[in-house]
Amino acid sequence: MKSRGLKFGLALSCGLLAVAANAAPGAHVVKGPFADADHVIYTPTRDAVVPKARVSNLTDHGAGVVVSAKVVFIFWGASFANASSPDHTYATTLQAFRNQFGTTPEYNVITQYGGIQLANLGSGTADWFDTSAPPTNVTDATVQAEVNRYLAGHGAFNASTIYEVVLPSSSYSSSGTSTSCGGPRLSYCAYHGAFTGASGTVLYSIEPYPSCSGCKVSGWSDVQNQEHFVCHETREAVTDPVNGWWDGRTGAEADDKCAWSPSPFIGTNGFAYQYEWSNLVSGCVKTR
Repeated sequence: MKSRGLKFGLALSCGLLAVAANAAPGAHVVKGPFADADHVIYTPTRDAVVPKARVSNLTDHGAGVVVSAKVVFIFWGASFANASSPDHTYATTLQAFRNQFGTTPEYNVITQYGGIQLANLGSGTADWFDTSAPPTNVTDATVQAEVNRYLAGHGAFNASTIYEVVLPSSSYSSSGTSTSCGGPRLSYCAYHGAFTGASGTVLYSIEPYPSCSGCKVSGWSDVQNQEHFVCHETREAVTDPVNGWWDGRTGAEADDKCAWSPSPFIGTNGFAYQYEWSNLVSGCVKTR
């Protein structure tokens, strides 16, 4: 989902969609996992201030897409590099998912937007297993600093690369007062964003560990849930890196329009994906 304050985030599952009656233009709310109004979480996102009764397609807002994308993982925490840890298998499974995702029918859906091409997402610079300990609370500024550390010492900047920071279960992400699983104000599962770096616009995402029920599909493993979020944030970073394709009526990005409903699914090569919005059929599809 597009969010100026929360960057670009995937809202929680299993909740109601609240619409703020007094929301200013550009102020939006997210789906939360709670049933009572006291726990409806309002964040400055572009998620459905206008009711979704009418079907509306994505429109091109002119700032371009990532035509041939790459994804670099930054696995932050010693457990990801420890071959005897389950987190190591978690990391290598995400790499396997990434390495095939860009040539799958699930990724092919977004080739209808702005000339996007199928691509080997794993063909960029090497992933980084950063064995330093991330802070418990990883702020947005901290994520950007971690990406800059990667660029300074481990891989040259590439404008077509999304740098995806993966956190262990001992840490959580925060943006303002909003937090991911593990934090005090559960508001989102993952997000993507962009910042101005020394060499150009840096695309990134934060992938917190899906350790809470609001960010899980029943019966799925933790890494399957993380594959689902990587799918969501990667496709949105490609279709809407800064101000590309999104629904001008509701503010939703491509994957936001199909987030959680229909349910995420196991697809190509046994990995986890979610439905994607297709302008060609004006609806959510699994593949193209």
